[in-house]
Amino acid sequence: MSSTPTPPAGIRGAIDLSALSAKPGPAASAPAPTPGVAAGGADASPLPQGLLVEVTDATFSEVMNRTLQVPAVLVLWSSAHEQTVGLAERVAGVAAGLEGRVFVVSADVQTSPGILQAFQPVIVQAFGQLTVPVTFGLLQGQPVPLFPGLPPNEEIKAVLDQLVQAAVQNGVTGRVELGPASAAGADADAAMPALPPLHEEAYDAIERGDFAAAVTAYEKALAADPKDHDAELGLAQVRLMQRTTGVDPQAVRAAAAAAPEDVDAQIAVADLDVLGGHVADAFTRLIDTVRATEGADRDRARTHLLELFSVVGNHDERVRKGRTALMNALF
Repeated sequence: MSSTPTPPAGIRGAIDLSALSAKPGPAASAPAPTPGVAAGGADASPLPQGLLVEVTDATFSEVMNRTLQVPAVLVLWSSAHEQTVGLAERVAGVAAGLEGRVFVVSADVQTSPGILQAFQPVIVQAFGQLTVPVTFGLLQGQPVPLFPGLPPNEEIKAVLDQLVQAAVQNGVTGRVELGPASAAGADADAAMPALPPLHEEAYDAIERGDFAAAVTAYEKALAADPKDHDAELGLAQVRLMQRTTGVDPQAVRAAAAAAPEDVDAQIAVADLDVLGGHVADAFTRLIDTVRATEGADRDRARTHLLELFSVVGNHDERVRKGRTALMNALF
């Protein structure tokens, strides 16, 4: 991953779990969070539906699938430790200002020990010890360490902003649809509606590495509904992964440098640049190619650039600037 948020220094309120039994205790051993009240008893505004998702060992894989298109923030906390209760709601309250660019996943490790076990190696590697609470970003099914403990909201906001930036740089630009505000802690079924069948089919195909099947599923979804923006975005992202799988970056860049007039070679480098987070470089390369070519070559470079705009997302400032530059190059 080309860019990852830097976790804040220090461990505020983190709990060493090394002495805890592997067998989870009863969930009722600590008070449940009160809807609308954040950690520490501070009042919190009701959260939009779809922003906060509560998961268990059994439902966590579905969330990981969704992070192929929308970044998530995973909060691992423990109902056995009162000071950690409500952190997920507080993080979700901060995330609400990002307008669906991320969603928040809440996991009580006391009742879902499998999730903690899965994350134990990366927690120790990132933070030096097994601690709870701890918060991760999830991008394309991969964990990004964010922070341990209970940092203040301003630090949480800064880290989430970095996570969104890292997501865009890696082509993860989808959004969750947020419903009307509701009390914090809605159940997972209400917070995370089922995907349309063809979208679910595409996600399953991506998870097993079958990009061709994912392309087919998204194409079917678009044939059924040409205005399906999520399918359009998913198709562009999967095609990018499909084109860059198994590619030798050094060979591709050498070929483009040796033949600047070769449109396909320039397109191949632009794909690698977007995948590696060098979005502006990719756009500039193809705009220069449009400017230097004509006829079918120019149209191929232009069409591919538009597809890369779709991968990054129209809300991104670099896409807006790229569209303006493309217009100037064409006319």
